[in-house]
Amino acid sequence: MPDIVICEPLRTPVVLVGAWAMTVLSGSIRELGAVDARSLACLIASGLATGASWLCYFKALQLGSVNKVVPIDKLSTVLTVLLALIFLGERVSLLGALGVVLIAAGTLLMLDADDLRGLPRAVRDGGGWLLYALGSAFFAALTAILGKAGITGVESNLGTAIRTGVVLVMAWVMVAVTGKLREVRTVPKGELGFVLASGAATCASWLCYYRA
Repeated sequence: MPDIVICEPLRTPVVLVGAWAMTVLSGSIRELGAVDARSLACLIASGLATGASWLCYFKALQLGSVNKVVPIDKLSTVLTVLLALIFLGERVSLLGALGVVLIAAGTLLMLDADDLRGLPRAVRDGGGWLLYALGSAFFAALTAILGKAGITGVESNLGTAIRTGVVLVMAWVMVAVTGKLREVRTVPKGELGFVLASGAATCASWLCYYRA
């Protein structure tokens, strides 16, 4: 399969077409003109946060090992719960809180002591895989919070379609930043079908996710 950085700008148009097709089928496209400024701003910000998470994630992978970057990225679950408590006023049970603590503790146990000691220096220097991995987790959590705020007053299919347009732009920005624009044309036709099918699956996943 081609590099995942290259896959995203090829997959995301499929997601975009599928999302807008669902707005037509559900009739929610008629509500486009009624989307208020606050919801629109939150949906756009959610799309931008998705792109920022991708950029941080792939930078972290470039600098660090996969078996450390991926668990840190999954701290987005913990951060999402905390942000939902703070900004959305949601509640979590005692058992749920214990689960969140265990996720955070398990993730930290996968890090070396040197990684944690080096974090302050990485923050000062503006680099380091751990800093980028934490950034990826933070922006992924922000994606969910902003998405929730954005679709509160908007039909979920329409909200997904709007934010996917922003994600598409960010996907191409990501390719440009990583210097892989020319490589997009080199994706083998035999693998392109799998990439597009992945986009269709992503579309279905996003539609279900924001409906939930």
